Amino acid sequence: MLVELLSALCLVAVLEGLFLFVAPRGWRQAVEQLHRLPDRGLRLLGGVFVALGLVSLFLVRGF
Repeated sequence: MLVELLSALCLVAVLEGLFLFVAPRGWRQAVEQLHRLPDRGLRLLGGVFVALGLVSLFLVRGF
């Protein structure tokens, strides 16, 4: 289980790095827009991403 968790974290790092490498200007603009959101909006956005990630994980790995 630890190997899978570390592998997933490594893949997250790769994907984040790809966004920075391929589209640094777009990434910067997105971060600036996120910076302007109130805390409640960021929490909502974070919750949506967590929910989507969990649903996707269940669909990929099976119930």
